[in-house]
Amino acid sequence: MKFRDSLPLTMAETPVAPRLEDTKGAGRLALGGALGIVAAAVTLLLPSIFLYVALYAPGGFFALGPTLLQTLSLLVLVGAVLFLLSFFVYRLAFATLRKADPRFSVASVLCLIGSLGFLLVVVAAAVLLGSSGSLVTCIHGQPSHALSCLKSGQPLGAYTAVVGFWLGWLGGVGIVVGLSSAGHRFARGALYGAGAVYGLLLLVLIGPFLALVYAVPYQQYLLLVVPFLALVAPILTYAGSRVPPPTVRRA
Repeated sequence: MKFRDSLPLTMAETPVAPRLEDTKGAGRLALGGALGIVAAAVTLLLPSIFLYVALYAPGGFFALGPTLLQTLSLLVLVGAVLFLLSFFVYRLAFATLRKADPRFSVASVLCLIGSLGFLLVVVAAAVLLGSSGSLVTCIHGQPSHALSCLKSGQPLGAYTAVVGFWLGWLGGVGIVVGLSSAGHRFARGALYGAGAVYGLLLLVLIGPFLALVYAVPYQQYLLLVVPFLALVAPILTYAGSRVPPPTVRRA
């Protein structure tokens, strides 16, 4: 069997038949990657396109108003549910691999924390969906006012969103750690790459989130990068784990 994206093995390394935990873990990583692809498209790609059009070519549906905000909130709500499922499946994958390799323990725990974070994001998106009219009136075309406006109108939703974001961010760190460990265990370059792209995504995400509170220069360009990274990372995860990889035995 050929593994096209395998890293080259040294003279001291030989591939052996995959253990049951490795096969199950790889399958769950592939499923988590597939869910991540759909979640990124719904939560980040489509809203970013809508916001970009509303910013540079407003009019009709793409005018900043209750209709557009309700649509964005609905997309975020659906996407957050998909991200929650993705985190859950990733955690199952790392928990399965932990039975064969204790290095996956940290990744499993952090992914559990991330799942709780995205559950809070689901709640915050539901609150935002129900208060879009008053929020638009408060913002007055300034995205940096969004969080303060939400605090004044729906304080529970605002604090839920902040806590959910940072818990989800920690869960992202768990994915980075887990995929890096999987890349090492399976000798898969695609999994190493997925971990690196997820790590870069976590760094880039800080900018747009801070833009909800402060005026961050060039934050619109970060918004353009986020969907690309959020799509590439799960694609690499899926590509690196959809075929059960061999375990590498090192002499």
